[in-house]
Amino acid sequence: MTDTTTPTVLQPEQAGTQLPLYPVDGDNDARPRAIRQVPERADRVFRGISRGGGLIVLVIMGLVGVFLASQAFTAIGSVGLGKFLTTSEWSPETNNFGIAAILLGTVLIAIVALIIALPLSIGTALFITEVAGGPFKRTLTSLVDLMAAVPSVVFGLWGLVFLQGQILPFSRWLSTWFGWIPIFHVDGVEPNNPLPNDALFTSSTFIAGIVVALMIVPIMTSMMKESFSRAPIGEREGAFALGATRWGMIRAVVLPFGRGGMIGGTMLGLGRALGETIAIYLIINPVFDVNTQILQNGSNSIAAHIALRYGEANPFSMSALMAAGLALFVVTMIVNFTASIIISRSRSGAESEG
Repeated sequence: MTDTTTPTVLQPEQAGTQLPLYPVDGDNDARPRAIRQVPERADRVFRGISRGGGLIVLVIMGLVGVFLASQAFTAIGSVGLGKFLTTSEWSPETNNFGIAAILLGTVLIAIVALIIALPLSIGTALFITEVAGGPFKRTLTSLVDLMAAVPSVVFGLWGLVFLQGQILPFSRWLSTWFGWIPIFHVDGVEPNNPLPNDALFTSSTFIAGIVVALMIVPIMTSMMKESFSRAPIGEREGAFALGATRWGMIRAVVLPFGRGGMIGGTMLGLGRALGETIAIYLIINPVFDVNTQILQNGSNSIAAHIALRYGEANPFSMSALMAAGLALFVVTMIVNFTASIIISRSRSGAESEG
């Protein structure tokens, strides 16, 4: 006989189970316990030294800017800021001067240098970290570091004596076949002339940019190399385990992880290129015309112009040179701050770490 009696369901109170008592809203005065961390003495000393060093750098940079602004006030006030920025002539004696030509020349030389140096730096850094090994890797790293120690005057003399003569045929070739592009056009050139006039191509923005590019390659390569070498070894091996080639691993792991280093190294090289003085001073033929033709003879930069005119400057001309230096200082600060913003927003390594 089947028992069809419904089983008795015991309520929680009857079963001996007590429901939790939740406090009424507003009656709970519980607070999270504060965790206090007491740093060691060595940590406090290190933190103080680091903060002090950073503060000193900021103060020095601020003082440099204040000094340049105070010295440039007389010159800029005499011609006005608008005229100072748009005038290409440089004649403080007649109160007719500006930085339009030399600022453009500075930017063009830096851009040419960056276009040449960027692929060289990335390729060299990747070769050192991903391909070379053993003694050859150490030797190549030492050579790159030694290049950064070569004085700029040596690069300038090398560019003036050796490189300029070797690069002229390539400059003529660019002008002949790509002269329809404004930046490669050269005034007065005759492509069919069997006796070309090489003087049209000497002391140009292009030659100065090549020399500056070789000067900034070691700095950019060192930063990129350190960034690439810190790519996670586990993700490198994981990429190989999934069948990736060496280039596939570099593209999927190393380059995304080293994006911040590439941006930082590029901006650091750009800042160095903007401020280069002696090498450009030895190579270029200074002109004060707005010239966007990088193969054409004649160019100028702010730093080289200051070095050229500093020894013969009277008090007012010195104020004008200080104004040009202030413009270069502002441009360099803009480049550095822009690089900092880009690096802070760049999620370097995020794609590979995910």
